[in-house]
Amino acid sequence: MRTRSTIKRSLATLGVLALATTPAAFGQGAYASPHPTVAQAAAAAPLTVAQAIGTQTSAVQPVRGYIVGQPTATTTVVRSGFPNDYAIALADSPSETSTAKMLYVQLPSALRAAWGLKSHPGNLGKQVDATGALSAYFSHPGMKDASSIAATGSTDPGDPGDPPPSDPGSYYDGTGGLSGAALKAKLHEIISKQTVLSYDGVWDALKDTDQDPNNSNNVIEVYSGTSTPKSNNGGGVDNWNREHVWAKSHGDFGTTPGPGTDVHHLRPEDVSVNADRGNLDFDNGGGAVDQCPGCASDSDSWQPRDAVKGDVARMIFYMAVRYDGTDAFADLEVNDKVNNGTAPNIGKVSVLKQWSQEDPPDAFEQRRNEVIFTTWQHNRNPFIDHPEWVASIF
Repeated sequence: MRTRSTIKRSLATLGVLALATTPAAFGQGAYASPHPTVAQAAAAAPLTVAQAIGTQTSAVQPVRGYIVGQPTATTTVVRSGFPNDYAIALADSPSETSTAKMLYVQLPSALRAAWGLKSHPGNLGKQVDATGALSAYFSHPGMKDASSIAATGSTDPGDPGDPPPSDPGSYYDGTGGLSGAALKAKLHEIISKQTVLSYDGVWDALKDTDQDPNNSNNVIEVYSGTSTPKSNNGGGVDNWNREHVWAKSHGDFGTTPGPGTDVHHLRPEDVSVNADRGNLDFDNGGGAVDQCPGCASDSDSWQPRDAVKGDVARMIFYMAVRYDGTDAFADLEVNDKVNNGTAPNIGKVSVLKQWSQEDPPDAFEQRRNEVIFTTWQHNRNPFIDHPEWVASIF
């Protein structure tokens, strides 16, 4: 008759010593597996990405991180133009750009339809819990044979019900103690690091950034405040289209990728209201505007409804900092005039500063800034995060 020790040696010879045995099998304490089972892993607290990178032992573990792109080579992760649904990269920060701080997650066929970035580019920036074997993928720290991936829910930056985000930590490093022109120059350096969208890509972005918090099938039109179906976009009467808050003729950049496609100043608006605004500068006063309650206009200026006056001002200030003439586009600047025409200027700065102070950032505007940062352009509007910088720079 074989003893327990003989049985254990036989199991080891067969390479299955890792199988747990029970007290009933041997009449005393169980033999513990060196690696957790899938069920045990699912019940464990998730590792950070940094911990997972340092735990490449083939153990099955849950890992929590933000989806920051698709790995296509050992040191290459793409954030747009995704070639397939085969893999995602996770990081501890949604703005991480160093592949050394990313975990490459191989997606089995069962998870590709839900989590592959070619099929679902909107997953970029979401925080998820992924469970699988921590093993190199693309000769890079990774996870293979993922058994499950689930959004963490409350921390998903794309959820309109989330609380407003806090200041994004290290994003504004280097601005301490700066003011005026020096602060403006540093902010330009920071926010110029962005993903540039195509003009067609703006449609999808706006359906995400301007989603109605009370109806996920709709967007909110910026000037009128109307909630309208996302599918109602186009160029016909009563459609919504892409309003350039910094009128594209002010600097003559049109719809060129860059200022012409920057969603920090592009918003949904009714086609007719968009036409009424045209390329007018911003100022107080004027007559009522059809289909735009609370708006006013005259021959040389446009006044939005009170609820978005500060939003409009902060979009204009963003554009004046982001596009300073150093990247093949006109140097956009605010001034205290109207009737700026095709000059790369918009006014009135005195009125815009007043609007920004009277209408501080609300939850909708803060969420919009966060979604642009985490999912679309990966840069921020600093005047939403720090409205006090308006007075310092302008």
